[in-house]
Amino acid sequence: MIALDHFAVAGTSLEEASAHVEAALGVPLQPGGPHQVFGTHNRLLGLAEGLYLEAIAIDPAATPERRPRWFDLDRFTGAPRISNWICRCEDLETTLAGLRLDAGQPVALARGDLRWQMAVPASGTLPFDNCCPALMQWQGPHPAPGLAQQGCTLRRLVVAHPEALALRDLLALNEARVVFEPGPAALLAEIETPHGLRHLT
Repeated sequence: MIALDHFAVAGTSLEEASAHVEAALGVPLQPGGPHQVFGTHNRLLGLAEGLYLEAIAIDPAATPERRPRWFDLDRFTGAPRISNWICRCEDLETTLAGLRLDAGQPVALARGDLRWQMAVPASGTLPFDNCCPALMQWQGPHPAPGLAQQGCTLRRLVVAHPEALALRDLLALNEARVVFEPGPAALLAEIETPHGLRHLT
């Protein structure tokens, strides 16, 4: 069983990724921190119902321990956008073994007091042109309860891909907020904010 955990908005810099989210939703992000293994850093926004989003980018001051980086960030170009969505599971290795696709191998990660494992493909690129979710397992507290709430609720996460329905069937995800639609590869979040319903791409 997998469940939606959070999603990531990437940019060529953390400032650009954060500004993209803040302009789209009209609320501020809060500090996150560095990910030493992949040489990245993030900022965070708490969402209702135990979800959150992160703005993420390569940290120019860091030296990664592993490459390619996660979320295909080594090849990221263009405007900031939702690059990935992430699902959690109770047993990452068992979940990966049961999937009919290659979602990567577990990598032990940490940020501050947080500990988790995430499946990262050797290429850094997830199946279905990065529209397949990254799979993870928390190994301690979840970060969402510690995030400030800004009055934002995820209504829908739209996963668009020419083979979106095949991806849906492979995942068998029991999550009404995630919608799979055939079309060009893209991710779109519909988020209720204090300023009304906003769209984040």
